[in-house]
Amino acid sequence: MKESDLSTEPIGQNLIKLISNLCFSVFVFSVLIFTVIAITYQPPDPWLESAPALTKLFTQTENATFKNDDSILKTGEDLLAVPAPAVPPALALNPITETVIEKSEEKISNLSLKSDCEEVKVVNCSDPRVLLTVEKFNLKTFKSIMFLEYQTPVNGTKPDECDVAWRFRNKKEKSWRKYRDFRRFRFGIGENCTYRVVHASGWHSGINARRPRNRPNTTRSVGNPKLAPPVRDEEINDTIPTLGSELNFRKGKYLYYARGGDYCKGMNHYLWSFLCGLGEAMYLNRTFVMDLSICLSATYNPTNKDEEGKDFRFYFDFEHLKEVASVVEESEVLRDWKKWDRGHKRKVPVKKVKTYKVTPMQLKKDKSTIIWRQFDAPEPENYWYRVCEGQAAKYIQRPWHALWKSKRLMNIVTEISGQMDWDFDAVHVVRGEKAQNKELWPHLDSDTSPDALLMKLKEMIQPWRNLYIATNEPFYNYFDKLRSQYKVHLLDDYKELWSNTSEWYNETAALNDGKPVEFDGYMRVAVDTEVLYRAKTRVETFYNLTKDCKDGINTC
Repeated sequence: MKESDLSTEPIGQNLIKLISNLCFSVFVFSVLIFTVIAITYQPPDPWLESAPALTKLFTQTENATFKNDDSILKTGEDLLAVPAPAVPPALALNPITETVIEKSEEKISNLSLKSDCEEVKVVNCSDPRVLLTVEKFNLKTFKSIMFLEYQTPVNGTKPDECDVAWRFRNKKEKSWRKYRDFRRFRFGIGENCTYRVVHASGWHSGINARRPRNRPNTTRSVGNPKLAPPVRDEEINDTIPTLGSELNFRKGKYLYYARGGDYCKGMNHYLWSFLCGLGEAMYLNRTFVMDLSICLSATYNPTNKDEEGKDFRFYFDFEHLKEVASVVEESEVLRDWKKWDRGHKRKVPVKKVKTYKVTPMQLKKDKSTIIWRQFDAPEPENYWYRVCEGQAAKYIQRPWHALWKSKRLMNIVTEISGQMDWDFDAVHVVRGEKAQNKELWPHLDSDTSPDALLMKLKEMIQPWRNLYIATNEPFYNYFDKLRSQYKVHLLDDYKELWSNTSEWYNETAALNDGKPVEFDGYMRVAVDTEVLYRAKTRVETFYNLTKDCKDGINTC
């Protein structure tokens, strides 16, 4: 019996060891196979799959880019991720700080007022101490403003008044642009016979320091009594660049996008596509051929119809675009292209690209004078932005830094903010179609009702503050209930800034062959956005006023 036990025990142990080794081998082999698969497996590229699969993927991942809130529009100067552009040397100005003022005071320390202060009844506006007094007052009063340069004060209408003009920039603005203000100050004599500001009038009150306005008429219309005396912002230079000689044209390298399905789409869609094309041109080291005539989507048009023939320069800063990117207007290229082909046996080398699936990387070494991308496929295959999706996204960076809002629109933004003395809060109230769509935004309408707004704003904004309301609500009197607690400001309160006596009216008419330009819905969105961003306290609809999701139910 003992011999039997001794003979069977080794066999059992060996069997257990064999099974253990076998299981361990299977485990190691499985891990090895899994590792090889993980390293070598490449998932299918959805951009090369069928159109339905592509459309489904795009809807899931990218659609928010184009279905975001149409009552806000961001450009390069609004995006924190975009680095501040380098200031052109001709426009470089050191801001006026307390240190700068102290150094100026040291230089004039030997100057003094008359010994008997009571005899000083007339303020000498040309006295450097007057300007220093204004500079110190402004730094203390307008903390959100960067002051860049001052002009010598001039006499006001009374003996103790001076009008002073200066150039400035809001500290929240990432551009290098300068704006102008001129105000009237009343002075008194303080301790040690020094000047002090007794009273400062409001925005653009110092009319004697205003710049001259006798500039030539730049419109093409003659004898139109409705046009106000022509005025022009001398810092705006959005003339269309020319190629010059035929030889200059032939030496250039161009990227030309034919009109695609993006035409007449929403402005966010347009920007996403336009910056894709511009980004590809930069990647290929080519000049981007752009059509300055754009189509305004019905979304922004009071007539609720698409409107063609809108000038790019109505909405965006073409001068800045020219400075940071190589661009040329479409008609310039087409004219020189046809002229060259007519006059030479050897035609201009052109590479036609008929599908977005030809990537920028494949075109990198192409030596043709013109790379002509054509977008003739049905939607969404004919959208410009498709060029920059998939693998191309690793190489093409959209140059948001190149796209700023029009300086003419920004002048309106500055005027509105200045009239509130840069001391205001703002609320962004999204209504319109979203408030009417109960399926996607079930609570938005009630959460943005006048009663609900008043109750919620009381918790966030002090009473009797200047309150700017950026909104797509069409009814002006909708927010009247808020006037019981706040100094309410709406965009329509400033209609004179784009009326037929305004600077904006004259300058846009000059770009439009003398024909008046409508202040359309997109311009309203642009101005609302920038005023909103300059507020001291900002209240948002989908973060502060309602629990509904910004892009609809179940999308938070």
